[in-house]
Amino acid sequence: MAVLWAGALIQVATSVKVVADNIGVNWGTMTSHPLHPRIVVQLLKDNGFEKVKLFDSDPWMVGYLAGTGIEVMLGIPNDQLEFLSQDYGNAKDWVKENCTSHLHKGGVNIKYVAVGNEPFLTSYKGRFLKTTFPALKNIQKALNEAGLGNKIKAVVPQNADVYESKSDKPSDGVFRRDVKAVMAQIVRFLKENGAPFVVNIYPFISLTMNSKFPSDFAFFDGGHPIQDDNVQYNNVFEANFDTLIYALKDLGTPNLTILVGEVGWPTDGHKKANKNSAKKFYDGLFKVLASKKGTPLRPGEMDVYLFGLFDEDTKSIEPGNFERHWGIFDFDGKPKFTMDISGKGGDKHLVAAKGVKYLPKQWCVLESYASNQDLIGQQTGWACARSDCTALQDGASCSNLDPDRTVSYAFNSYYQMNNQDEDACDFEGLATVVSKDPSTMSCRFNTQIKVDGATRLSFAQGAVAAISSLVTLFFLF
Repeated sequence: MAVLWAGALIQVATSVKVVADNIGVNWGTMTSHPLHPRIVVQLLKDNGFEKVKLFDSDPWMVGYLAGTGIEVMLGIPNDQLEFLSQDYGNAKDWVKENCTSHLHKGGVNIKYVAVGNEPFLTSYKGRFLKTTFPALKNIQKALNEAGLGNKIKAVVPQNADVYESKSDKPSDGVFRRDVKAVMAQIVRFLKENGAPFVVNIYPFISLTMNSKFPSDFAFFDGGHPIQDDNVQYNNVFEANFDTLIYALKDLGTPNLTILVGEVGWPTDGHKKANKNSAKKFYDGLFKVLASKKGTPLRPGEMDVYLFGLFDEDTKSIEPGNFERHWGIFDFDGKPKFTMDISGKGGDKHLVAAKGVKYLPKQWCVLESYASNQDLIGQQTGWACARSDCTALQDGASCSNLDPDRTVSYAFNSYYQMNNQDEDACDFEGLATVVSKDPSTMSCRFNTQIKVDGATRLSFAQGAVAAISSLVTLFFLF
């Protein structure tokens, strides 16, 4: 079966810069087997990415960006907002440890500090409503006092659900009533400090959350346009962007600079999440960005960060099983499809990660003689709760497997996540290790990468996510 994947592994021998200066990428680390930062930074350089957005500020990881010139947005997780809002001294210490320490000659090119990530999501039910703005003020004040305020700006990446339009027309855009007061404070503060508004826009979510949403409006083909007075919108990305501008106008800051902090399309875990759709979305997006036409309300170049760099197998699947499949690269740093990031025509193979080492080519599968269906179902659910079975969901890449191979996929997922440990392929005597690849044309059975002793695993981050998957996966059996 190894031959099935040969075509996917062919890469160009030389690297050519294909990424425009206004396109960055999100580097998430919620994975059981993260690639070493040295490998990731080389991948960024090989593909010409000059901007990267992080979700934390791990000094070990950030340190590998030193001397590269890559523009960095550091991240502060939401669970630190209260700590940073309570005491200005905490913010001063954070800036000293995570910013100042990296700004020596040949250091890290830090441009932004993201204070929280989508803290006003409706699903958080106001949990961070009182701590986000104070934390933002404290971080910017600390940056200013450290003499870094002109170089580094504190921002708050927001999900597009912080604003809305009752009529679905951009011109009726306003911030949600429950966050409008604090958003007014935040946008005024951003304006005063010369910082941009960072927004995450997801046409895929718009498509999947509303069964009546026209699918072609999620892409850039011009289908199902909407008319807003004398303005026509041909895709939800531009309509959403201008809805934000109207919401900002409502608060008296219509000219605030806007960065798109996250935009992308997942490739698995949902019937509308696949490589063909992702490629179609990105091809359209890159053409729009290359044209530099902007939107009706904001003509000109747009700055965006693609989401994301890699698939992350320990992310929470509460929003959907697609959450672990946003990467333009697979977990091991192989590009998923050709891309025309220049937007000028002509697909190119992105350069794969170099120096990646794998565990032996062996897989854990269901024994041919296994017949206890109750035990098989129990063990399969147990395996999926502790690994990643999102590709088995309805409409996903592995949803058409026969029953035995479905079980094998679950067993192998657990086996690989546990570094092919002998005890991880037992399952009450139901499993065995084989050297023949059980993959199919559409469903890849992974062999895991080797993680050297210095690489910091993210098991703690993914523990809750793995356990939460138990409930959603039992229906398969």
